[in-house]
Amino acid sequence: MSKGRDRTVSRRPDGTWENKRNDAERASSVHETQKDAEQAAKRMLRNQGGGELTIKGVNGKFRSKATIAPGKDPYPPEG
Repeated sequence: MSKGRDRTVSRRPDGTWENKRNDAERASSVHETQKDAEQAAKRMLRNQGGGELTIKGVNGKFRSKATIAPGKDPYPPEG
């Protein structure tokens, strides 16, 4: 089951690439290249505590999946 913060990078009908949370209707960001969209998605996932990133290819089919670890927490829990 996917968490709300998991993201997918996919191509839009106009040829741009979107970075979108899996539980969202609208894209979080739109980019000219797949690489830019992927970098933005990774940055957002790290800032939001980590999660799964799914990348779809030009044809809209699954290309790869990665687990993104949370960014460094300046106030980690004790214990």
